[in-house]
Formats: sequence, structure tokens, C-alpha cells
Amino acid sequence: MLRRVKLLVSGRVQGVYFRMFTQKQAKHFGVNGYVRNLDDGRVEIVAEAHPELLDKMIAWAHKGPITARVDQVESSELAVDEVFVGFEVR
Repeated sequence: MLRRVKLLVSGRVQGVYFRMFTQKQAKHFGVNGYVRNLDDGRVEIVAEAHPELLDKMIAWAHKGPITARVDQVESSELAVDEVFVGFEVR
């Protein structure tokens, strides 16, 4: 059974290759979805996978890459209406 979450990541997360590293980690964990910068300086991650894989991605998002500083991660569950194929940077 698939689970989907939206993560809003705050801190120094734009201009530090956060999206590229997120895509790399998602592919490593087998997570589908997307990552994008928001106008307010946060990064949005929408991720979908089996729960145990998704938990690994969520844990990674709380740390982020070494180039970033994650101050806060807001998480919300989303309905899985259509299944994502792959993980893209938007």
C-alpha cells in the first residue's frame, strides 16, 4: 500500500542544491514524487512510496544535505489519487 506526504522544509534550503540532493535520495530510497522551491524560501517535497521507504525519505528531509540547514519540516498526509512515476525537480 502506498502512502503520500507533503513536506515543507524551512531553513537554508534554496541555493544549496537541496532539490538535486533530494532527487538523488528519493531515487536511492525508491520514492516517487517531486521537489520544488517555493516563493517564501521553503522547499516543498511531495513523496510517495511504501511506508518503510517513505519513513527513510522523511528522516533524510529533517537533516538534508550537508550544504543546507534544515530548521523545520512540516508534514501532511495526502491522498494517493494517481501514482507518480519517478521523482522530478520542478
